[in-house]
Amino acid sequence: MNDFQLTAIGHIQSPYKQKFAIPRQPRLVPQAKAKLVFAADFNREEFVRGLDEFSHIWLLFRFHETADKGYSAMVRPPRLGGNERKGVFATRATFRPNAIGMSAVKLEGIEYKNGQLCLLLAGIDLLDGTPILDIKPYLPYSDAMVDATAGFADTRPETQMTVEFSSSVLEFIKHQTDYPDLHDFINNVLKQDPRPAYKKQKEGEQSYGMTLYDFNIRWQVNGEHNYVTSIEKN
Repeated sequence: MNDFQLTAIGHIQSPYKQKFAIPRQPRLVPQAKAKLVFAADFNREEFVRGLDEFSHIWLLFRFHETADKGYSAMVRPPRLGGNERKGVFATRATFRPNAIGMSAVKLEGIEYKNGQLCLLLAGIDLLDGTPILDIKPYLPYSDAMVDATAGFADTRPETQMTVEFSSSVLEFIKHQTDYPDLHDFINNVLKQDPRPAYKKQKEGEQSYGMTLYDFNIRWQVNGEHNYVTSIEKN
């Protein structure tokens, strides 16, 4: 009774190619567009008939890159600066007994092209390739509890980070046509300050890189200012 298997119904094609820089909750970066690509056994329009009547959906997924690392009873939430421990069930940390996560994301459409069924999503916070275990419609009357409290995570995370782009980066973004929201996407990802908590305590200029979509992006952080220095296509 305690042992069972779950079958992935599909996977995510996400702009986030590495864990670094992924927002810590869904919808914090609305420009993060993704596709849910259905697996062969579920690649039929009957499975999603009526889903387009809903603006948002719940995704249940597997933390596939950390699932083999086991779980911890106590974790250090980034929201608390990594300095305080909480029980794993009081957080949304990845190191869970069953490595299952959930995200409420915007459903922008259903696509059936060349025999492949996909959901078009926005505000995603999932790594590219994440296996999806289930989809459920978001019900505002039931799921949005206006009197709920959320302990140490009771408010939306905010930073004072500013973002500036070099002239060469602005020129590159201007002339690429595949991602019209690329400037705002990068801007909002960096405003979330994706650095590890211990890095935020260090003074002086720091250099970082990340991959979004098929772009390598490099930037420098000095205090609460991000300066995007370069962008190159992979």
